[in-house]
Order: sequence, then structure tokens, then C-alpha cells
Amino acid sequence: MKKSFGKRIKELRVRNHYTQEKLAEILDIGERNLSKIECGVNFVSSETLEKLSSALNVPIKDLFDFDHLNEDTLKKEELISSIQNNIIDIDIV
Repeated sequence: MKKSFGKRIKELRVRNHYTQEKLAEILDIGERNLSKIECGVNFVSSETLEKLSSALNVPIKDLFDFDHLNEDTLKKEELISSIQNNIIDIDIV
């Protein structure tokens, strides 16, 4: 569940055009901690859960709506994001 939750947080963060640095600042947590949450290593406190809900403009229950996130969808989104941010050269792909 922590991994799926983390993927959902990342999805919502990207949708809201936040960097990890910016969202971590809003949540008043360390950027490394946010990274660990998104990777599914750490989970959030109830206080951070409320802050996430507010910062990402979704009800708390929507933070747990991650059934649609599967490996194929995530790989596609990550590839698109990497190409758009010039991290991966399209000619190589």
C-alpha cells in the first residue's frame, strides 16, 4: 500500500506542477522525506496527510485512489515526462 500511495502522491504532485522541493516546502517536511514517501519507503503522519490533501487540492480519500496506477501506465508517464524535460533523447528511445 505504501508504494501505491507514493505513486499516487507523485501523480498528484506532477498534475499540480509541483517539484518535490516545492511540495516538501509546502508540507514543511524535508525533500528527502517526500522522496521516500513517493518511493513507498515512508508513510505520512495524519498531519502530513491533511497538508497533502490541501496542497494537492483533493479530499483525503482521493489520496488513496490508486487502483488506476499500474506499471504500464507509470512507465509511459515517466517516459513522456523524461522526454518533455529533455532527460531522455527521443532519438535514443
